[in-house]
Amino acid sequence: MSEPLWTARQAMAATGGMLVGDAGWSCGGLSIDTRSIVPGDLFVALKDVRDGHDFVTDAMARGAAACLVSDASNCPGPALKVKDTLVALRALAAAARDRSKAIRIAVTGSVGKTSVKEALAAVLRAAGPAHWSVKSYNNHWGVPLTLARMPVETQRAVFELGMNHAGEIQDLASLVRPQIALITRIAPAHLEHLGTIEAIADAKAEIYEGLEPDGVAIYPADDPLAERLAERARNSSAAFMLDFGRSATAAIRMESFETGLGGSDGVVNVMGVRVPFHLAATGEHWAWNAGAVFAAAAACGLDPRQVAETLSTVDAEPGRGRAVRVALPRGGEFTLLDDAYNANPVSMAAAIASLGSAKPGPGGRRIAVLGDMLELGPRSAELHRGLAAPLGEAGVDVVFSCGPLMRELHEALPDRLQAGYAPSAGEGRDMVASAIRAGDIVLIKGSNGSGLHKIAAVLADGSAFTKTEV
Repeated sequence: MSEPLWTARQAMAATGGMLVGDAGWSCGGLSIDTRSIVPGDLFVALKDVRDGHDFVTDAMARGAAACLVSDASNCPGPALKVKDTLVALRALAAAARDRSKAIRIAVTGSVGKTSVKEALAAVLRAAGPAHWSVKSYNNHWGVPLTLARMPVETQRAVFELGMNHAGEIQDLASLVRPQIALITRIAPAHLEHLGTIEAIADAKAEIYEGLEPDGVAIYPADDPLAERLAERARNSSAAFMLDFGRSATAAIRMESFETGLGGSDGVVNVMGVRVPFHLAATGEHWAWNAGAVFAAAAACGLDPRQVAETLSTVDAEPGRGRAVRVALPRGGEFTLLDDAYNANPVSMAAAIASLGSAKPGPGGRRIAVLGDMLELGPRSAELHRGLAAPLGEAGVDVVFSCGPLMRELHEALPDRLQAGYAPSAGEGRDMVASAIRAGDIVLIKGSNGSGLHKIAAVLADGSAFTKTEV
């Protein structure tokens, strides 16, 4: 039987809290959401969009071992009472970090961080007891929750760090204190809050400030701001620096990379060791992602050939470049390129290029369904209009634009590409579904807040066609 994640006494010591009621409990996990609670979890009543204290009764009914609260008056079971539950969660996180001998990897970047984290987590799992961020738990509560959930026997762990404003990455990195800090790529995301691409790079480079003194700083050699990132790494406590990319001088060098609907194949040179690899995922951006994974794995001391073997079994997560063949009610099928999780000008251009490199079936077309790119600030209209050129260069046949910001693109497109515009993803669903025919390749891409993932979901499961086909 495995050891508990936390005993009541350990949690009390870590947080400085007070045990209320039965003090003999222990937990196997932590939860902040009663909808996904597992019996035996410690329920943490955070005050965020909603107050978790309103759900402690439900948490106990669903099998929570105890509740971490700032007010125990309505808790019908054991409680650990603290002044502030988020501060206490961070204290648990720090205690989990300090009691573990795990190699900790922190990942950030404007694009690719979740895909890299997921692929790297698969690599770490194949190498031994591992721990990783679930979903995109990369913010002020997601990172400490992930760290506090780390079992003591973990050998390697990967944490995703996200941000909207300067200072946020530094705070999260100082909590994780990684031995390896990785930046995937810099792109004009969060311009609304940070103003310039250079400021974005500086905010991401805060990840190096949390490095342990013998740590490794990893950065993308091909990024236009690579030298700026390298300079920040040199000024950190990093003992080693690694870069990855197609550059001839990169420590982890992508010698070749080809991608299509059947996946991607490449050859990577990991500090002199040439390794062929295959990915189920599609898209040119996976050359960056794969290079980042090989770099972080090398910093962990893992054999790149074993890394390649594991990556061959990893599929893209929904919304992150997965190619799916979908049957049409009237016969035939089309290919859905589901890249709907998020978008900025760099990732949008990469997805459009992937669509352009894909070959439609007989009678099929290349269709782009694009949603708003959010948080781009004053240049938003210009950056949306700027997608017209790569769409034309990629040989896209049909473009559907969804969302108020995407009206800028719609009006900038030549008439032959203007298939339709809708103010929202919900209003665009039937417009898109009614246009799809056998042999088409359909790219879905937009910021998560644009709602385009909902169009991708109903196209993938076929429900989008129940109203548009008879």
